[in-house]
Amino acid sequence: MSPFDLGPPPPARRPSLTPMIDVVFLLLVFFMLAARFGQDMALETTLTGGGEAYSGPPRLITVTPEGLRLNGVAVEPETLAPTLTGLMEGPEDLIILRPAEGATTQGLVDVIALLRAEGMTSVAVVE
Repeated sequence: MSPFDLGPPPPARRPSLTPMIDVVFLLLVFFMLAARFGQDMALETTLTGGGEAYSGPPRLITVTPEGLRLNGVAVEPETLAPTLTGLMEGPEDLIILRPAEGATTQGLVDVIALLRAEGMTSVAVVE
């Protein structure tokens, strides 16, 4: 027997999967906690056809791909609220929004957000 004879080689060990599983679960928990679930903003609109009778001058905003039209007249978004105020008795008066063909949903949402920022909360969307 030689002085360098260490005996038979030890059997090969299979690597443990426990550390890898731990890392996978930690990543899963991290991404679940870091992700945002839910809605950023919800818009409440009035259903047309069954509500109270319409009164006052017409307040029809048409959202087109080119811009906004109030009662058929082109209007800038900055002047929409002051122009509407002259047609309303109070901020709870009904305003009707109609998207034209080619208008984006984001354009419609932007108009609703603009009206809400001015305190006009009664908005109905029609086809």
